[in-house]
Amino acid sequence: MQTELQSDIIFTKSLPNDLKTIAEKVINNKRINDEECLLLFEKAGLGFLGILSNLARERKNGNNTYFNRNFHVEPTNICKNHCKFCSYRRLEGQEGSWEYSIDDIENIAKKYTDRPVTEVHIVGGVHPKRDLYYYCDMISRVKNILPKVHVKAFTAVELDFMIKKAGLSIEQGLKKLKEFGLDSIPGGGAEIFDETIRKEICPDKTSSEQWLKIHETAHGLNIPTNATILYGHIENYSHRVDHMNRLRNLQDKTHGFNSFIPLKFRRINNKMSYLSEVSVVEDLKNYAISRIYLDNFDHIKAYWPMIGKNITQLSLSFGVDDIDGTIDDTTKIYSMAGAQDQNPSLSVDEIVKLIKETNRIPVERDTLYKTLKIY
Repeated sequence: MQTELQSDIIFTKSLPNDLKTIAEKVINNKRINDEECLLLFEKAGLGFLGILSNLARERKNGNNTYFNRNFHVEPTNICKNHCKFCSYRRLEGQEGSWEYSIDDIENIAKKYTDRPVTEVHIVGGVHPKRDLYYYCDMISRVKNILPKVHVKAFTAVELDFMIKKAGLSIEQGLKKLKEFGLDSIPGGGAEIFDETIRKEICPDKTSSEQWLKIHETAHGLNIPTNATILYGHIENYSHRVDHMNRLRNLQDKTHGFNSFIPLKFRRINNKMSYLSEVSVVEDLKNYAISRIYLDNFDHIKAYWPMIGKNITQLSLSFGVDDIDGTIDDTTKIYSMAGAQDQNPSLSVDEIVKLIKETNRIPVERDTLYKTLKIY
């Protein structure tokens, strides 16, 4: 009876049969395939996608919308890679570069000793002179100051370089980092897995195969991770589908991903500034299809500093159930690329208000989605 009612809502006389078939699959909690995912990108209207993605979202998370109390540490923007989309990278000694010492990072952590943060997010450039042991010391010092904080640190790209520089295998390096206090790994550095596109936009970056291997190895060591995609540049819809397919396959195997975070290409101050940024409609379409296709991911996150507060609110009707955290103006990655929020920071009260304005339930979580408080 419920399926029939939902079918009546979705099916109209003008809806093509191929989209009806996809709708029936989603309603009946069946997996769509790659061809159907591509069809959604190419043919589905935003209203149709909103209905289906909201159904998938509420099936997993009800009306809950998650956030946490977090801050970022960005140890350096000095980086050996040459990604064309990056507005963040600097050379050593170049104007606008920074390189925090361990003491500097300890001082950042000390600012939060009397504040109820639950997570520190540590990512930065791939510094050519720093290896695994430097970052082990960094994590250890942060943990000494904030023993209860969850350390989510280092993209697969950073990990690949620091572990190789230390002469260890990926498994050995991750074990060492875990021993010093690493709790989970963020999803950055994935960009687009298609090797042709990757060679064009980030030619010297960790390969797609290696990115997936590092995350799979982490999952085998009970280190949960996130996953991302960078969309809205020179990729096409088939590249997005291929990217999500590789993630869905790995999640089927390991069940180690916490969330999927679509990241929008921003054009300011980088070598791809000749491109236009995609529209808000395209942003919402991408969130919705991610939610529909990635049926084995529990959470789809909208990173609010990247798209702004208003679009974040809209995304909650297109499959998104997580909006990240308070952040406290501690990240420069997207502000340097022209994001709307140049000083990203929200209080808990502001986040709760933002969520409640969309008639969703604000849920404060820890990094692993344990509920801490419902507002």
